[in-house]
Amino acid sequence: MSLNSTIEHLFAGGMGYLEPNGQLSGIFKRRISGRVRVEVSGIVGDEHGDTRVHGGPEKAVHQYPAEHYAQIAQMFAGIEPTLIPGSLGENISAFHLSECNVHIGDILQVGGAVLQVSQPRTPCWKINHRTGVERMSVYVAQARITGWYYRVLSPGYIEVGDKIALLERKTDRFSIDQFWQVQIAQRPSIDDLNELMTVSGLSPDWKRRLEAKVKWLRE
Repeated sequence: MSLNSTIEHLFAGGMGYLEPNGQLSGIFKRRISGRVRVEVSGIVGDEHGDTRVHGGPEKAVHQYPAEHYAQIAQMFAGIEPTLIPGSLGENISAFHLSECNVHIGDILQVGGAVLQVSQPRTPCWKINHRTGVERMSVYVAQARITGWYYRVLSPGYIEVGDKIALLERKTDRFSIDQFWQVQIAQRPSIDDLNELMTVSGLSPDWKRRLEAKVKWLRE
């Protein structure tokens, strides 16, 4: 299928302290102008406060659909001026690619780099502290508007205005949205979990987590 978009904004770096307790976080991304290099570890110059759960080859680059910001702003009155692309710590902001049309394992040409969708982002409390809105992370998770992570298959340079184009699709079934529907079901189907586990390109961490869930359901 055809899947095309354009990089609207790029963000990287951005270490800062979250209110009210002063945790160090890399969610405060800075807008990038000009070309930037993407390596296996991510965008050169990007930073992460807690490398146990952020960054690394399986979470090298985070993309978030730009149109979701309007949806979130409608749910939380009064934050429209500050809820803009980059606010949730993404690296790439683009329109027309969403959790419904981006699939686990998709391989995309992004400017001069080749990236593969490895897993969805799991929203955490840092979104709440970054925006000052309690339970925003819960809404993002429940609405399944989480964005996704890429691993880098072929390093290269990217910049605003570069095209994003699908090169190869590994699964027709498991979009990011469908991933979450299976994962968060009250009692998910073991067959669905097993099928999801076998999708080429899914991160090893998520394969282990799904395998553990299958084991638990069978006990």
